[in-house]
Amino acid sequence: MELRQPPIRVVFVLLPGSLVLDWAGPAEALRIANQRLRAAGRPECFEIEFASPRPTSVGSVGVALANLAPLPVQWHGPAWVVLVGLPGDFIPIDNPETQDLLHWLRGQRFEPGRLELITVCAGALLAAHAGALAGRRATTHHHHLDELRAAEPCCDVVANRVFVIDPPIYSSAGVTTGIDLMLHRIADVCGEALAAQVAQTMVVAQRRGPHDPELSPFLAYRNHLHAALHRVQDAVSEQPQADWSVPRMAEVAHTSARHLTRLFVEHAGVAPLAYLRRLRLAAAQLALASGASVTRAAEISGFGSDTQLRRAWHQFGLPGSPSATTSASKA
Repeated sequence: MELRQPPIRVVFVLLPGSLVLDWAGPAEALRIANQRLRAAGRPECFEIEFASPRPTSVGSVGVALANLAPLPVQWHGPAWVVLVGLPGDFIPIDNPETQDLLHWLRGQRFEPGRLELITVCAGALLAAHAGALAGRRATTHHHHLDELRAAEPCCDVVANRVFVIDPPIYSSAGVTTGIDLMLHRIADVCGEALAAQVAQTMVVAQRRGPHDPELSPFLAYRNHLHAALHRVQDAVSEQPQADWSVPRMAEVAHTSARHLTRLFVEHAGVAPLAYLRRLRLAAAQLALASGASVTRAAEISGFGSDTQLRRAWHQFGLPGSPSATTSASKA
């Protein structure tokens, strides 16, 4: 029997004046992920908590926050600590609440898969002052890049990035990029298809990752608000290997095959079968990166043969070849 993995405890740590959008946006992404998981008959993956050195606080826009949990003293199971930004051109650390937070942070031992740290905007400054970024790569809001370098000279501060991943440290540039990073983390835990559904529900775009400006194939072609088309894209992205055809996709949308093709071209900017091939190619890339043979990658991603996979590979202009990719993954 497969053992159920415990949910990830996600603790948003708030100080007086914490930027509301820095924590509300990522928290909503997690809530929607749990909602979509329940709707699919799957267990929730995240337990959301708000903690602070004091039980009450006031957010950046004046909202009063009460019944905040104390800073955790012990951890049971996997957990993420989320540090968020504060208003102002400089982040002061000489107030009692911040000093209490820094003292607590210095006592944490961040490890991949056990206790991980996520920073949004100037939250990276708090991590730096606590010594958590020494020898790490990180980013922050562009107004605070020099401040971050001064706070932790041993940190490789990366500019002009939406977010930077250096497990167990995950940092984002600020405000809406915190949502980008949290969607990326949701994809890590729950899969790209579910992260795409969360992004679509929030009506936001998601980047594929910290180094690539292009959209993930699972998330591309979804910058529209057509509900029936999203329903088809959800179904196809969840099972790209299934025996899809335009008429079968049209059944999901409750429309005709001809009308569905018009919807794809008008709203997504791509033909339905081209969309399907791109998703299958992405699934094949994931399989190859995991060490699968070209034949196996073609099989599990829905391509009828190695030849079809190679043809799609070159059609979409991917570098190298499927064989080179699987060889590299084994090197």
